[in-house]
Amino acid sequence: MDWTLSTTNRSLHLAEKNSTRVPRDSLTYKAIQYTLNQWELLIGYLADGRLNISNALAENAIRPFAVGRRNWLFADTPRGAKASATTYSLIETAKANGVEPFAYLHHVLQHIGNARTVEDIEALLPWNTPVKKMQ
Repeated sequence: MDWTLSTTNRSLHLAEKNSTRVPRDSLTYKAIQYTLNQWELLIGYLADGRLNISNALAENAIRPFAVGRRNWLFADTPRGAKASATTYSLIETAKANGVEPFAYLHHVLQHIGNARTVEDIEALLPWNTPVKKMQ
């Protein structure tokens, strides 16, 4: 933590020092100003150990949606597109909760027809099901 804090403090000092040394109409100046304007958000991970400086996990989680978005252009009907979106949502929610997606979809499809109440539907949510966890 001390190394990270001292490194970020040095970075802040360099950004402040160099912001006056580069031309105001340059991309470097814009990048430095953006960094300085967003500094409190940038260093938020230092104050909360649950935060990660990298957003790679979030980007990886939404990548299937980016692929799906392209595929949805070829859905023949709005109903087909909605079915695809629903399926992607179920799969990604299962993954986000550590539940094996295929087993979860199988479980949901087996039991959704018998769901009569909101409680029955809630029982099918990934964090409420007895479906096996991902390894």
